[in-house]
Amino acid sequence: MAEGLRERKKRETRQRISDIATGLFLEHGFVTVTMAEVAEAADVSVNTVYNYFPAKEDLFFDRSSGVVDQLARWVRARDAGESAARAVLRELRADIEAVSPRVGLMEGYDRFMRVIHDSPQLRSRLWSLQQEVQDNLEAALREETDAAPGDPLPGLVAGQICWIHSTVFTAIGREMVKGRAPAEVSREMLALVDDIEELLGDRVLGYAVRG
Repeated sequence: MAEGLRERKKRETRQRISDIATGLFLEHGFVTVTMAEVAEAADVSVNTVYNYFPAKEDLFFDRSSGVVDQLARWVRARDAGESAARAVLRELRADIEAVSPRVGLMEGYDRFMRVIHDSPQLRSRLWSLQQEVQDNLEAALREETDAAPGDPLPGLVAGQICWIHSTVFTAIGREMVKGRAPAEVSREMLALVDDIEELLGDRVLGYAVRG
């Protein structure tokens, strides 16, 4: 269905507010920038900003909606004969090999990470997002394996897969904050993913294999 003019204008306004806010946060820090300053810079009313973004944290993590269900989507789209964990490992390797911004391999990512580090509100929101990722993944694993309601395995495996994901992202963030080149970090992260895979047991690596 084609996007209407009104919907397109709303989407463009939302995107402009988000982009301007991100620039302000990176330049001045999350704590010091107010919603009123974002509204002024975007040439909209404060109420308009709040209509799109109920909290300032929503502005910073505007693109989180595509992240919270990413692992679940990877698992649902796994290949025939492929387990849930191996699907995530494959997707991570592909993004790392491509030096993709999706995994933080880009110039300027260190600034993004420093803003989060300096803000307790953002660190708290990040923890909540990570929990949402795990909840979505567990739900997907339960559906994909037709697990019984009391079966603990989907939750346990979801925790292990989220550990894979968070370990890689933490390592990338740590190295990018040092100001290193994305391509250089990429090579090291591929080796890290190999090490992570070797640490995982057969029960995790063999869970939820698609028939």
